[in-house]
Amino acid sequence: MSHMTPMRALCAQARAGAAALQRAGAEGRTRALLAMADAIRAAGPRILAANAAEVEAARAKGADAAFLDRLTLDPSRLNALADGVATVAQQDDPVGIERRRWRRPNGLEIAEVSVSLGVIGVIFESRPNVAADAAALCVRAGNGVILRGGREAAGTVSAILAAGRAGRRAAGLNEDAVQTPPDASREWVTAMLSLNDGGVDLVIPRGGKPLIAHVREHARVPVLSHLDGICHVYVDRDADPAMAREIVVNSKMRRTGVCNAAETLLVDAAVADSLLPDIARALLARGCELRGDEAARRIVPAMSAATQADWETEYLDAILSVRIVDGPGGALEHIARYGSGHTEVVVTENAATAQAMIAAIDAAVVMHNASSGFSDGGEFGYGGEIGIATGRLHARGPVGAAQLTTSKYVVHGQGQVRG
Repeated sequence: MSHMTPMRALCAQARAGAAALQRAGAEGRTRALLAMADAIRAAGPRILAANAAEVEAARAKGADAAFLDRLTLDPSRLNALADGVATVAQQDDPVGIERRRWRRPNGLEIAEVSVSLGVIGVIFESRPNVAADAAALCVRAGNGVILRGGREAAGTVSAILAAGRAGRRAAGLNEDAVQTPPDASREWVTAMLSLNDGGVDLVIPRGGKPLIAHVREHARVPVLSHLDGICHVYVDRDADPAMAREIVVNSKMRRTGVCNAAETLLVDAAVADSLLPDIARALLARGCELRGDEAARRIVPAMSAATQADWETEYLDAILSVRIVDGPGGALEHIARYGSGHTEVVVTENAATAQAMIAAIDAAVVMHNASSGFSDGGEFGYGGEIGIATGRLHARGPVGAAQLTTSKYVVHGQGQVRG
């Protein structure tokens, strides 16, 4: 049985819902989001009951602790999820903003204005909060969205989305902008990725590497994603020692399983003897395994030996590879070879070094004297994010509501005709 026609119908409904959101204006979209947050809170018992049943089923199937943690909602997580939707309601509306305006010598006045993207497909795994975040950001930007979550969380996601629909209805708005397929069949994913006529305008995958790789390989529509988060922290000869230690420990150990966690520490050879022992002690005390090159192991013998594979690995665990490099040039060389274009951190008090490295590093986010943990839409003030994009087209870095818009050019004349 083909889901091509049903997927086209789902997209058409979402597109009609999006058009209604666009007509409602900024104030109407804000009203919709606040009502959605209220409705999610009101539906709390129903959402938590659906979630508890799914967590139990996943546990019975032998799901690991990390998977169960991503799947689980409790009252405080549900509250945070509703707060997240309310926070997006407080963000500036990104639609209809005049980005720039200029006048041509012939008197034509041209303006670039932001407009909604259209219908966005979001494919995610077992994290129910992605459904609420993605729905809120798409509504804020006047887009329709098709949400396809993993089958393990299907009941939780549909309870969250039903509450969101009730909220939009209560706000007097078309409820169709946010859709989810009626069942967990994989054919819906295939249809979403392959339908480039009457389908979604953009696909955003949220999840592990296999999911993202699958989406990128099979999509016939544009994809916004990142594949790896191999993030480096470079500690320069002009770094403040205490600051360097705090930034390295926070970048690696705040949460090891997230894409903005540091995976490799690069230390300037000029200060490795004086700075590395203190940084290593702090990491080891937090239970972090260190894998160093020869020079690093001479300074800290407690490290195991790093292999070539370590520089290419996103551990998503309490493991950090450590390399001694020949100043900023050595760091840039390592990052150019092994970086995944996600987030890079430079720790130095030397403004000229910082500027030169920021200009040379090719990544979506470059931090100077701050933890990689801040590479996050919420921390950027976006109210939330639908993911981090490391490609070069459309949007790069954290993707909030403003990144879910595109441009329209409006030209005002006084009767000009072209010769």
